[in-house]
Amino acid sequence: MTNNTIVHLSDVKIYQKDSLVLDQVNLDITKGEFAYLIGKTGSGKSSLLKTLYAALPLASGRATVAGFDLKTLNRKTIPLLRRKLGIVFQDFNLLDDRSVEGNLLFSLQAMGWKDKSSMQARINELLERVDLKGKNHKMPHSISGGEQQRVVIARALLNHPELIIADEPTGNLDPETSDEILLLLRKLAQENDTAVLFATHDYRILENFPARIIRCHGGRLIDEEDLVV
Repeated sequence: MTNNTIVHLSDVKIYQKDSLVLDQVNLDITKGEFAYLIGKTGSGKSSLLKTLYAALPLASGRATVAGFDLKTLNRKTIPLLRRKLGIVFQDFNLLDDRSVEGNLLFSLQAMGWKDKSSMQARINELLERVDLKGKNHKMPHSISGGEQQRVVIARALLNHPELIIADEPTGNLDPETSDEILLLLRKLAQENDTAVLFATHDYRILENFPARIIRCHGGRLIDEEDLVV
């Protein structure tokens, strides 16, 4: 493990309740790295991701994420870990009663931002970077699914995360929009030196935009970094 290591898992066991889902998990992800997480439904992808953002407790082994030891996390420190992460889900989970800007402002306030001018500047900066400049006051229902997912990506980037966890972020999008979202995430990761773990079922994406592949299979995590899909 180096100073550039954002995720380090060593001999980790991952459980869902009393059921062992993944065994002997070893994984390192470094700053600025983009990696796909693949595997069949029920293979443990979501359980692995939930472990990384502390929605599932670490059962055994050693694990650090963004400088936090997962074994010593508690109710007070879990929110501090999550402030260093950006999480993008398949479902947009935007607040329907707030504008695009209102959604981002709500998240900034929840993360402890106070200064109004700093918050406004950060919102404007990110909306421009995800190609939504001028859409601040649009309501979520009035923009497309791809645009909603861009808002979600902007939200994930608000607090300068060290790791973006993307759980099937293109699952509800058409192929062309999926490609746009993927390329946007890869570009933003490179520009910000942010690591991205991108879970997907879309093997077309893997073929068209190759990157490191981590596969959940047979209760194990298999690193296929050198495999050409």
